[in-house]
Amino acid sequence: MASPMTVKFPCLITHMYSQLMHPRYLIDMSGKQDERSTAVDDDAAEGRGSDPRDQSRRDGEDSRSQGKKGKKKAKGQNIDRSFGRFDDAIPLCNSRAYAREFSPKECPYGEKCRMCHDLRKYLSEGRREDVEALGGKCPAFEAHGFCSSGWKCRFVKSHMEEIEHEDGRKELIQLNRKRIDFTKTDQYITWLNHESNISQDFHHRRKDQPELGLEDLRARYVDPPFKPSEKRRLYFGAETPTLAPLTTQGNLPFRRLCVELGCQATYSEMALGMPLLQGSKPDWTLMRAHKSEITPPKMNPGAIPLFDDYNHSRDLKFGAQISGSAHWVVTKAADVLNRFCPHLRLIDLNCGCPIDKVFKSGAGSALLEASGKMERMIRGMNAVSGEIPITAKIRTGVRKDRPTASQVIGKLAFGAREHRERLGAPGCAALTLHGRSREQRYTKTADWGYIGECAALIKTYNDEKAKITDTIAEPDESTLPNAKDGRMYFLGNGDCYSHVDYYEHIEKARVDTVMIGRGALIKPWIFEEIEKGQYLDKSSTERLGYIEKFVKFGLEAWGSDELGIGFTRRFLLEYLSFAHRYVPIGLLEHLPPRLNDRPPAYKGRDEMETMMASDNYRDWIKISEMFLGPVHPGFQFQPKHKSNSYEAEG
Repeated sequence: MASPMTVKFPCLITHMYSQLMHPRYLIDMSGKQDERSTAVDDDAAEGRGSDPRDQSRRDGEDSRSQGKKGKKKAKGQNIDRSFGRFDDAIPLCNSRAYAREFSPKECPYGEKCRMCHDLRKYLSEGRREDVEALGGKCPAFEAHGFCSSGWKCRFVKSHMEEIEHEDGRKELIQLNRKRIDFTKTDQYITWLNHESNISQDFHHRRKDQPELGLEDLRARYVDPPFKPSEKRRLYFGAETPTLAPLTTQGNLPFRRLCVELGCQATYSEMALGMPLLQGSKPDWTLMRAHKSEITPPKMNPGAIPLFDDYNHSRDLKFGAQISGSAHWVVTKAADVLNRFCPHLRLIDLNCGCPIDKVFKSGAGSALLEASGKMERMIRGMNAVSGEIPITAKIRTGVRKDRPTASQVIGKLAFGAREHRERLGAPGCAALTLHGRSREQRYTKTADWGYIGECAALIKTYNDEKAKITDTIAEPDESTLPNAKDGRMYFLGNGDCYSHVDYYEHIEKARVDTVMIGRGALIKPWIFEEIEKGQYLDKSSTERLGYIEKFVKFGLEAWGSDELGIGFTRRFLLEYLSFAHRYVPIGLLEHLPPRLNDRPPAYKGRDEMETMMASDNYRDWIKISEMFLGPVHPGFQFQPKHKSNSYEAEG
């Protein structure tokens, strides 16, 4: 007699299948047993077959489990799984995997490398043909604009190109797709180029046909396709001392220290326009700001006329400075900064950098002799920067005996004569003048007399504006500088080393405020002196406290690992290469101190003060070791001994 279990069990199985699938979807296989496949072997799916060796392994008799002298070897369920080979027939060396055909990286193995170094051979023989699925387009390239697989990508034809050089050679390159939509910006650049061609044509026609005048030029005026929006309102006054954009030393920790000591406006280090467009990480890193820099600056509403709708709570301290040699580059750079950096107070165009590499590229102070290009840059940047105002920083000129700043200021304030009556003003919200020429660098005293003359020119802007405004083509309000009545703020820069210098420049040169560069590098508490209106004789202990703060800020910004400590030490030593020039007030025979004065070697009031006054970089390293520990064996520091000509200000 069958047990109850042997009777109920088949019924239970049938019931389970009936719950799983409706009978009308089942196929009757009773007459097709020979055609049915054998039962699925889950062990085979795990890579274990049905041969005796597999059975022995299942029984715990793995022949490999016992090695010599009875030592057991590694076990695991997937030890014997094999999926075959699916790599390239001819492997491509990683030194060629991402580089252009004619610009490969150096292979670390040299002639001993067994990988393929011939890109064309690899593409034709070393790999399988491209995948045609998905339209033949690389999903990674479509999503990100680049492919991390490089030449090894099976969709490489969708992001490669063969270009022909002037010498007839053809080179294979990988594409890096433009990921940002510049449609509106390109439209405005095209319009701006068209306007430039009209102006050139106008000048040529005037030579042959003197009877033609501005009326003929007005007739060809066309509204720009993309007008700028209303800008955020700015404020510069005597209570807003400003830190200059400082190459290398204008880093986030140093700016943070200066803000803590009373600085009211800061600038990033100079970023190059083209690397910004290419997504260069180092240049985009310069746009980082500390939360203390995105707070409103101090203000005195009664000191300077303000816009009626000026909103002090929306004003900020931190601005970006960029450089470029072509108007379309800085225009697009202003566009991307507007999109991705909402914390910017302004975008400043560098037109004063004296460094040879920048000058020879047509950027920086080279723009002082190309004022037409500079004007196009300001107009283009203004058109695409959204609510962020556009400013500029210039020098007196390229040559010391030929100052040209007054002519440049006229074009930035009013626009060129052929433009101002059709297009309005370029809309430069503020202008900073460094009182030296490019030729003088930093070796001579800044000419504050000339800065005062240029400031007087700015003061006449409101009076002249009514005379030069074209009533037929009235400029849009957004084309004018963004202070009340189209007022342009004017900042002076150069040799400000005390609160006495600061207020003297504001009173005599009639600038709105003073931008401070090397003075802040030598003594960051100059902003505190300006706020309190008195000299502050800082002891070595207080100065050491500022160094400690810089170190803490550096480790917060760059990390506390070996790399972060290395960065912090490097920039601390750059800071100390200026800080050692500070002479305590108690040791001076007369006041105020002068920035370019070089004191003889002296003994401080204590040992630490003496060490801080040392111009030997080994002493600077000892100071860094007080906070960052011993120097890494691979660390190197090359001091700039000629600090009086140091290229600090961007």
